[in-house]
Amino acid sequence: MTLTTAGVVADYGAMLKGDKLVLRGLKFHGYHGVKPEERKLGQKFLIDVDAWMDLRASGNSDRLSDTISYTDIYGIVKEVMEGAPHNLLESVAQLIASRILSKYPPISAVRVQVGKPHVAVHGPVDYLGVEIIRYRDIDIQT
Repeated sequence: MTLTTAGVVADYGAMLKGDKLVLRGLKFHGYHGVKPEERKLGQKFLIDVDAWMDLRASGNSDRLSDTISYTDIYGIVKEVMEGAPHNLLESVAQLIASRILSKYPPISAVRVQVGKPHVAVHGPVDYLGVEIIRYRDIDIQT
């Protein structure tokens, strides 16, 4: 995918190749949703995060100071998921992505997937949800 913003042409598909931090299967109880029972009782959410950044320095040095700790990213996700309720999963995912990109300049792009495993649909599902990808140079104003 090639996008043009402010006279800059960038190949964002190429940006999503290479090094990334991976967080899978994060589980939280939250109160997000548009239905009253979702806001009152809450429900389980499943979160996956990919954060693209160059990991060469930490790969060579073996020092945590040369990368970003998974637990720091986990903390952002936890804060959003267990924090103030949102109507839409799109809003939850956007807030997670924005906070990660704002706090960690080395991250060039982030993918956030938010799933609800317990949804009222007529048929078996693992989960329903959203997935967004945000890029530092077009989604975060520095």
